[in-house]
Amino acid sequence: MHPVRIIQVMLFQNFLGKKKNNGCKTITFVIGGIYGLHETLIKKFSSISFGKMTWPHGLMRVLLLEQIYRAQTILDGHPYDK
Repeated sequence: MHPVRIIQVMLFQNFLGKKKNNGCKTITFVIGGIYGLHETLIKKFSSISFGKMTWPHGLMRVLLLEQIYRAQTILDGHPYDK
């Protein structure tokens, strides 16, 4: 079972950077429902968490996209205001 990590900007940036440096061309993000993800997915893939709260799917998509944008901007060497 892979450990669930609560997301932090620098850790997420490092996660994306390592994937990119290792030649990974595609990263798939799956947003779990109110009861989380199926145990098979949890065992097979790495996972991240945006905290212990339950977020609406629509809002979670926006939060995830913003974190991807922020991390990629930092990786590309562009300043990103906090």
